Amino acid sequence: MLDYSNWAVLTVGFVVVLSLALSGVALCSVLHLVNAQWRFEVRHLASSLAALFPLAFVLLVMLLLGGEHTFPWWNGHVNAEYHMPGWYQSHWLIAREVVGMLFMMALYWVFIQRQAVSENSKEDAERFHTVATWVPFFFVLYSTMVAWDFEMTLVPHWHSAIYGLQQFVSNFGMFLGLLVVWIYVLNQRSALQKPISTHIYNYIAQMIFAFTLLWIYTFDAQYLTIWYGNLGDETDRVLGMQNGDYAFLWWSVLVLKFVVPFVTFCFPGPRHNPTVINAVAMCLIVGTLFERYVWIGGITGKGAYPLVATVVIGGVIAAIGYFLVRLQMQRTQLIKG
Repeated sequence: MLDYSNWAVLTVGFVVVLSLALSGVALCSVLHLVNAQWRFEVRHLASSLAALFPLAFVLLVMLLLGGEHTFPWWNGHVNAEYHMPGWYQSHWLIAREVVGMLFMMALYWVFIQRQAVSENSKEDAERFHTVATWVPFFFVLYSTMVAWDFEMTLVPHWHSAIYGLQQFVSNFGMFLGLLVVWIYVLNQRSALQKPISTHIYNYIAQMIFAFTLLWIYTFDAQYLTIWYGNLGDETDRVLGMQNGDYAFLWWSVLVLKFVVPFVTFCFPGPRHNPTVINAVAMCLIVGTLFERYVWIGGITGKGAYPLVATVVIGGVIAAIGYFLVRLQMQRTQLIKG
C-alpha cells in the first residue's frame, strides 16, 4: 500500500491535468471577451486541452474510491473546531466533485462547439458570445472548490480566504508556460497545418509576466497575514512546509515561479526571445509541480521524496494525456498526419 507521500503524487496528477483541461478554454473565452485578435491563432490549439477531461474524471474516481488515502480527515470525527465543519462529509464531497466536473465538461463542450461555428452567422456569433461570458464565472467557482477540497482542507483546521485564488492563478501560469513550449515545439517540427506566428510568443510572455506578479501578490497576501497573526492553527502548516522535509521544494517554488520570470521578463528584450521565453516557461512548469506537491504531500512537513511514484505515476498520466490531446488535434486537423 502506498503511503501518503506517494499517494499524494496521484492527487497532484489529478489537479494538474484538471487545471490544464480547464485553462485552455478559459483562455479562449477571456481572449474573445476582450476582443484580442491573436486569439484566432491559438484558440483551437488551447481548447484542444479539453480532451484531458476524461483522464481527469478517471483520476477523480480513483481518488474518491481511495478517499481514506486521499483525504486525511476521511475517517476522522468532524468537530466544531474544523473550519467549515459541514464541508467534511464524504458523500457531500463526492456529489459536489462529480457533479461539478460533469457540469464543466458539458459547458466546455458547448463552448467548443459554438466556437467552431462562431463565424458562420451573426446568430452563431451571439450564441457563442453568450456561452463565453459564463465560462470565466464557472471557471473561478469550480476551480475554487477544487482548490479547497484537494489542497486547502487537507488540514481541517487550516484555512485561507485567498487560497482558491492563489491556487488557480498559479495553475493558469503553468498552463501559459506549457502553451508557449507546446507552440514552440509544434512550430519547430512543422507539425501544424497552419504555423503560429512568432509574435505570439511575446504576447504569452507578457501574460506570464502579469500572472507572475498576480501570483506573488496572492502568495504574499496569504503568507504575511498568517505570519503577522502568528496563530498556531495557521502557522504550523506553513512553517512545516517551509522548514520541514520539503523545504527545498518550498524555496525552489519562489525562485522558479517568481525570481526567474520576474527578473527575466521585467526587461523587454527577453520577452521577444523564444529561447528565453521557453526557458522561463519550463521553470514555471517545474515550479508549479513543486508547489502542488508541497501543498498536497507536505501537510505535516514530513515525508520522503516520492521519486519512484513520481516517475511511474507521473509518466503514465503524462503519456495518456499526450495521446488524448494528440488524438483531438488530429481529429480537428490542427496537425499534419
